[in-house]
Amino acid sequence: MDANSWDEFEQRVSCDESLHVDSEAMPWPDAQAHQARLAERNLNTLSAVAALEERYAETDDDSPLMLEIQRMDAKLTALVDIVNHLLVPASVLPPRQTLRFNAIGAVLPAALVPAGDALIVRLRFDVCRSLPLELAARVERRLDNGHVFVVFAAPGDVLGDAIERLVFRHHRRKVAETRQLTS
Repeated sequence: MDANSWDEFEQRVSCDESLHVDSEAMPWPDAQAHQARLAERNLNTLSAVAALEERYAETDDDSPLMLEIQRMDAKLTALVDIVNHLLVPASVLPPRQTLRFNAIGAVLPAALVPAGDALIVRLRFDVCRSLPLELAARVERRLDNGHVFVVFAAPGDVLGDAIERLVFRHHRRKVAETRQLTS
């Protein structure tokens, strides 16, 4: 067990989410090779999630161009929702699980972790549930609260940075929502 991985995970901003998530066992030596094959697809998934999560700031600008952009945004959002429902109907999605993750790893419910030390974790975000983020991981620590800490295979700088940006956006949105509730 590597205490450094846990310490690094704990020191970084994490995302606490309820997501559609599943996993499957895999041999660890294959994890890094598998992660390399998934890297480009994961970057595309994170780019799609980022693009779909970003919304134009509410503005007092009633210019025809801004109104047209808002109409296009609404149409694209509707189209993505339709495609998501066609490609991955709610009936075939894995159940929602509450988890905590960042670019280092994730804390998952123990029931989600298959036997063995290595797994692929698939995270599905609501804005783009047809494109899962698939990360190779290995079990690092079993926690007393019925959860397991898994460390992701080294994702590389570009993918690691993209995951950090996703986590930061989700954290920033939760802080903003909390502020709105207390105002």
